[in-house]
Amino acid sequence: MDKGLDRRSFMQSTAAIGAGLFLSPAAFGQGAAAGARKKDDINVALIGGGAEGQVLMNAILKMGRNSGIRFRAVCDIWEAGNLRRVSRTLSAYKAYGHAGTGYVDYQDLLASETDLDAVIVATPDFWHAPHAIASMKKGLHVYCEKEMSNDLAKAKEMVQVSRQTGKLLQIGHQRRSNPRYRFCEETIMREAGLLGRVTHAYGQWNRSRAACEDLGWPEGTEIPQAVLEKYGYKDMKQFMNWRWYKGLGGGPIVDLGSHQIDIFSWFLGEALPASVMASGGTDYWTDHEWYDNVITIYEFPTAKGLVRATYQTLTTNSANGYYEQFQGDEGTLLISESAARGDVYREGWVPEEKWQPWVDKGVLLKVAAATKPAAADTSAAADVRESVSPAQYKIPVTMNVPYHQPHLVNFFDAIRGAATLNCPGEVGYHTAVMVLRVNDAVAAARKLEFKPEDFAI
Repeated sequence: MDKGLDRRSFMQSTAAIGAGLFLSPAAFGQGAAAGARKKDDINVALIGGGAEGQVLMNAILKMGRNSGIRFRAVCDIWEAGNLRRVSRTLSAYKAYGHAGTGYVDYQDLLASETDLDAVIVATPDFWHAPHAIASMKKGLHVYCEKEMSNDLAKAKEMVQVSRQTGKLLQIGHQRRSNPRYRFCEETIMREAGLLGRVTHAYGQWNRSRAACEDLGWPEGTEIPQAVLEKYGYKDMKQFMNWRWYKGLGGGPIVDLGSHQIDIFSWFLGEALPASVMASGGTDYWTDHEWYDNVITIYEFPTAKGLVRATYQTLTTNSANGYYEQFQGDEGTLLISESAARGDVYREGWVPEEKWQPWVDKGVLLKVAAATKPAAADTSAAADVRESVSPAQYKIPVTMNVPYHQPHLVNFFDAIRGAATLNCPGEVGYHTAVMVLRVNDAVAAARKLEFKPEDFAI
């Protein structure tokens, strides 16, 4: 950030970010919705039309008719459900240049659609590698949802194929493109260094019982058994709830925790952990294979010293939702993808004058001053000193577009040569190593060490 930037200019710039005006100029190019293809148009196919695929599709559609992004096809093995729904949605946007041509098999899609530039892979984790690798070998750029794979050997192959083909591989850790997160990492932590020496990090994603019940399906829409088995599913229940099954997904620590464990590494300067220990089990959802609750501790060596990072995910109680917190000897950052959280706290011993220049620049918005505790009883035998309540500040950056949209824009801008990927395959692989090892640590019931070669590609 330009240190000479005044408060008004800064607030105007962050308001633009929040309004979604970070889109590349090409995304706002002139052009009819349908008809001849233009130079900056990007033709896309969606592989995986389930809940996540539909979230990504809607985020792209909300970019508007002049974004230059055109869906040409969708692939999903559930013809009576996902495929029909997404195909109809895209066909309804025909006037905007979209097409809802449907395929059950991704190989048929890749063989038939000859005018594609990219694919979006939003299938279950165990299918990510086959879909991404086949697409890159076909000459297409790939946006792949996290976790990039539930198999590290296959995740590594994805990165290697990206390098061999020269095709972009963006992994869907969307916080890496979120302007609020980017502001916190670049400005609060690196440029201003407001937290001082970071010693601890904490994250959680607590989900309610109701949000974790098994998904069902309308009677009469079942996928034929032969088709289920061809694509790796035992039955319809497994297809609908694949995240809970070994060999298909990785359980809540992978499905939910992956996003936030990735933030640990990023905000600590892309640090890689030296060890991990974890405790978890199938304590509540006893008909599932993967652990329904996990608590894990990482040790991250950094240039300023060791950082211990604790993470938990629960599937029976939603208290305090999801967020990440970084604690240093001078301050604390609390951030969430939810717009309600974006706070920085100054430790009571740190002079207000040290942070005031950042308030003057508009980097921080002061909310509450520090408050001193009542005087301690000096006659007490025990040490009962209390800490000064920290001063509270808000970050000024907002985001008023769908959570995934900035990350998708970054991917499309990178295809156009106007940006570099915020989460390329190499970064996604490092996160996969960190996250998948948690399940190993639960099973081993002991601390597991990481070696440098674990992260090598």
